[in-house]
Amino acid sequence: MVKFIHCADLHLDSPFKSRSKMIPGIFDVLTESTYISVKRMIDYAIQEKVDFLVIAGDMFDAANRTLKSEVFMRRQFERLKESGIFVYIIHGNHDPLTDGFKTEWPDNVTVFGENVETYEMVSSHGDRIFLHGFSYFLDDTYENRLEEYPVNTMNEGIHIGLLHGTYSHSQSSQKRYTEFNLQMLNEKLYHYWALGHIHQREELSDLPPVHYSGNIQGRHKNEYGEKGFLVVEGDDVYLSTRFIPVQEIIFAEYELEVAKLSKQSLYQAIAEFKNRLRDKGKHIIQLTITYDGDEELTGADLTEVIELLKEDERDLKEFVWIDDLKVRYLHQDNIALINDIKASHSSDEELFKEAVNALYMDPRVNRYLDPVQDIDPEALLEEGEERLRMLMRK
Repeated sequence: MVKFIHCADLHLDSPFKSRSKMIPGIFDVLTESTYISVKRMIDYAIQEKVDFLVIAGDMFDAANRTLKSEVFMRRQFERLKESGIFVYIIHGNHDPLTDGFKTEWPDNVTVFGENVETYEMVSSHGDRIFLHGFSYFLDDTYENRLEEYPVNTMNEGIHIGLLHGTYSHSQSSQKRYTEFNLQMLNEKLYHYWALGHIHQREELSDLPPVHYSGNIQGRHKNEYGEKGFLVVEGDDVYLSTRFIPVQEIIFAEYELEVAKLSKQSLYQAIAEFKNRLRDKGKHIIQLTITYDGDEELTGADLTEVIELLKEDERDLKEFVWIDDLKVRYLHQDNIALINDIKASHSSDEELFKEAVNALYMDPRVNRYLDPVQDIDPEALLEEGEERLRMLMRK
């Protein structure tokens, strides 16, 4: 039996986008979130006594790599060393070997070179483990080194492939590096493929298991949902996987239907929604309000609601920060038409007089009308607008 952790795309010190209006306390948590997630993973590894940890590329973000991130990772690796846990690292397109940093790691850490290499270790249960992989040498490398991976012809031990690259059928918007297909991986006869580069967790195959672990902490709205790592456990017959979430903050998109659209009722509905969400941890969300009615919210009122919702999150440990709030009117076309009619004709006195005269000259109607001198133009226009709304809904 063997038990190990597969993670990738830590991107320590990677910047978080569009946070200039974020409350300082929340921004501080956001910038530390990746470190917190990594520490949770190391805590888990020690507690569960895994045999080793695999990092399938992009541990750092080259353009923003700092001494802080290097010292932090060294300390985490030293903690693993104290527990007899090994680490195997390949470098990806964001932290290639030529990025100018020569970090010295503890001797329980193995870093793959620019050419395909194989390392052997023995698990706590005596199983022989063979790990195959290579590190990117340049950040813009497109060469495919899969042909250099050795084929497993030994019929002994557990063989694991490490690869930072793009599945040929992937729909991800991320740049494509070292493209591969499943046939290319299957030909190697490995027991498990630990993939990196795509930030969304995905199983490409279950026999043999081929997995993207996704990144360990979302950084923006496109990296949504729970984030973490995979625990892989089993033998040379089959390796099973379990996802362990360790994210500090969840990025998510939600839609909330409301019955009323006054700024007070809207604020109350969103506040109650946030409180329900708060039990699931810290969130940064994109929220779309859907409204199936005829009321309209002015831009000023919406801004006031947004500002109060932001202020509510100040000093809260389990915050729910609304990064973007939109209102979607289900009858947008009708509202737009009515507004256009009002803008074009509501102040046209001649048109109003013509319409009123037409009513009073109809003997079938005028008997039910108030005296012409008692007409309230505003009230009549409001009644006409409501009637028009009713007709549009039919």
